[in-house]
Amino acid sequence: MTTPRDNPVSRRSRANGDGTVYQRKDSRWEAAGYVLAPGNTRKRVRVYGSTRKEALAKLTEKIAASNRGLPVPSAQGSLAAYLTYWLENVAVHQLRENTHTRYTAVARLYLIPGLGRKKLAKLTAKDVRTWLNQLRTTCQCCTRGLDTARDEPRCCAAGKCCSRRLSPLTLAYVHSVLKSALEHAVREEEIPRNVARNVRSGSPRPRRFEPLTAEEAREFLTAASGHRLQALFELALRTGLRKGELLGLRWEDLDLAGGTASIRRTLQRTNSGGLTALPTKTQSSERRIALPTPCLRSLEQHRTRQRGERDATGTAWQDSGYVFTRPDGTPIEGATLTRHFTALLDRAGLRRIRFHDLRHSTATLLLEQGVELVVIKELLGHAHIGVTATVYAHVRLRLQRDAIDLLGRTLRNPGDSDEPPLCAAPVR
Repeated sequence: MTTPRDNPVSRRSRANGDGTVYQRKDSRWEAAGYVLAPGNTRKRVRVYGSTRKEALAKLTEKIAASNRGLPVPSAQGSLAAYLTYWLENVAVHQLRENTHTRYTAVARLYLIPGLGRKKLAKLTAKDVRTWLNQLRTTCQCCTRGLDTARDEPRCCAAGKCCSRRLSPLTLAYVHSVLKSALEHAVREEEIPRNVARNVRSGSPRPRRFEPLTAEEAREFLTAASGHRLQALFELALRTGLRKGELLGLRWEDLDLAGGTASIRRTLQRTNSGGLTALPTKTQSSERRIALPTPCLRSLEQHRTRQRGERDATGTAWQDSGYVFTRPDGTPIEGATLTRHFTALLDRAGLRRIRFHDLRHSTATLLLEQGVELVVIKELLGHAHIGVTATVYAHVRLRLQRDAIDLLGRTLRNPGDSDEPPLCAAPVR
């Protein structure tokens, strides 16, 4: 005699509202149920899997999201509607605030005006390619009507186009935002494939940077000597820390006796919270680094100077706990640090570079001294060694050339000419 527990049909029965699961004729499993849709309506969705467990897990995930109040987008809707849903309900929980702000701006300025009216389910690779080609060749002043808002028109409204086009880097960034949005639509099984991934927008040239030479680095350190933020500039050049990581350092992160620093946060300005301490850029960026002896001395002097400023300020002092602060103890803005850095370069008679180029200078000088790439990767906090290898490929090529020339001199016969070998052409 079989009990209800032993009956296969009863084992497959589901409670009201949990949906249904059954096997199709093509041996795949299909699960269907009602979830929340835009406009506070209900919609029946279907998911598929190679096993009953897989299909049931996908349906359960959608029902759970629906119970949390997240509507399921409809593939029958426009791309603009889906982008709005994705930015407001998905990306906002997965991205940093500043990144989400940039994604929203990309959708508002480029994606929605160009492709927003297309149906999500009917979007093709040809649509994306045509839109990218148009975006690549169209003047942004004319397209976005920027010239009409100027006091003195100098582009389309004046009868001549300034040909202000998007840079290859911006074009690639816009394309990547679209790919991210459509990738989530694939994961939610709204569309079968990500058509944006089938379109090649071209590889933009990497942003060029101009690191300091060894002689320029010594001049920079000499100019920074005695500066109120001398310890910060020395840390930036000797350790390669990012601007936000330097400004986010707290005294509790430093072990001056042991000569180490723990990088746990970055200080950035956001639209909602102002100057805010955020997690590091990646998980690998949260790291512990060794501090050079000159940096230890500078930090000790900086702590003494900061205590003097606290005593001089009195009750107006705001103890933020950060290592590098303004004279009243409040954190330093990134833009303020950039102004100090630019003024220091001018005083030293050095060429103008970005603050981030100090980080590139650190890596370049270490590579030229023969430091292994994996050590530099750990010091800089790169997520993968491939990032380090790609960014500093030109330095590695120059070192390879030096190694080949050295081998050529070793293999040269004593009676050969002292002329350099043919392979000694400089690598740029």
